[in-house]
Amino acid sequence: MVITYWEIGEQIYKACGENDRAEYGKKLLDYLSEQLTVEFGKGFTVRNLRAMRQFYCLFPIRHTLCAELSWSHYRLLMRVQDEQARTFYAEECAKSAWSVRQLERQINTMYYQRILASQDRVASILFQCNAY
Repeated sequence: MVITYWEIGEQIYKACGENDRAEYGKKLLDYLSEQLTVEFGKGFTVRNLRAMRQFYCLFPIRHTLCAELSWSHYRLLMRVQDEQARTFYAEECAKSAWSVRQLERQINTMYYQRILASQDRVASILFQCNAY
């Protein structure tokens, strides 16, 4: 499903570009939502189609998508504004087999920022030791 949603996002991006809220983009999303819902059932609301487009924009290289992560994982990752933090969370999530809840907890407790801060403290201590 993740690859399918990415491909839908890619097609929407190619059709609308950055302006999915412009009049033609809105009409296209309304039309796609209607057609995909008729053909495949639930899950293709305009809101979800926008999320698929955002997914493509944030993860534009298909082969970098991680097979271990679900659409729910990626929906959480899309909320992370910092690209380096988002990449870190995706890699750690796959490596450590985090559930969606675990990923959400790590993001909410700013795990990435805490790791960076602890590395900075260690580097500072090492610098101070070497200065003597």
